[in-house]
Amino acid sequence: MDVLRRELIYIWYYFSVQLEQIFQWWVLGMILGSAISVFGKQKIHRAFSALGSRKTGVLGLVPASLLGIASPLCMYGTIPLAASFSQKGMRDDLLASFMMSSILLNPQLLIYSAALGTEALLVRFVSCFLCGIGAGLCVRLIYKNKNYFNFSGFQASADRDTDPNPALRFLKNLGRNIRATGPWFLAGVLLSALFQRYVPAEAFGRLFGEQEGFGLLIAATIGVPLYACGGGTIPLLQQWLSLGMTLGAAASFMITGPATKITNLGALKIVLGLRRFILYLGYVIVFSLASGLLVDWVL
Repeated sequence: MDVLRRELIYIWYYFSVQLEQIFQWWVLGMILGSAISVFGKQKIHRAFSALGSRKTGVLGLVPASLLGIASPLCMYGTIPLAASFSQKGMRDDLLASFMMSSILLNPQLLIYSAALGTEALLVRFVSCFLCGIGAGLCVRLIYKNKNYFNFSGFQASADRDTDPNPALRFLKNLGRNIRATGPWFLAGVLLSALFQRYVPAEAFGRLFGEQEGFGLLIAATIGVPLYACGGGTIPLLQQWLSLGMTLGAAASFMITGPATKITNLGALKIVLGLRRFILYLGYVIVFSLASGLLVDWVL
């Protein structure tokens, strides 16, 4: 019993230290995400809709990717929205850029990522932004005269922020955000505490720091089973970076994680079909590894 009590004290210590370091970023992300969802979501989506009526050519992929990052919707909200845009004649390459960057990042997760430091925050934003542009370019070049998406059966989801009182709309949205992400966030902090207590820092440094190429491959691979919620992975990434993980390996993890999240894959398989779904997975793996190598080479 004394051994168990001692271990619990150690774990609680690591848990409380980690929670103190990151809690304010989670709270700020909750508040900003709800504010954008309630007061800015329609403006963002109207801006994207207007983009489809302009003759922007390939340059339209830049604002499409940025608007995807700015959109607060999850993948199951983004796909019905993209379906409505497609019915109005939106080009598939613009939809690909918007959806790809929306999968990888949103304003809430961007704020969470500030807990990782300025360099990691910039790496996450730039890599996700470029991944969105790259997805649009691939669709534009490979599927120029063919449809890439099949949105049959998808309809725009009902808006849940309908309370006539703006303050109540915000508070209800904030409550849903807390219920959806809070358990995953605390689970991530707990995993980080367990990791800090029981995984030798030297071994981790050799795996993700000294063996950079192999470390990138491992980081990209573990992003698949470990990524359940963006907020829940921030404490883990913060701990891993402090133990020697390179920013390149972190970049690979931050791309493959959300891009291969099980719930996202289920929705994407429906709108892509098997062949294009496999191409999507191949693109994500290649881009994540290339991004990681480039980040480690530059930084």
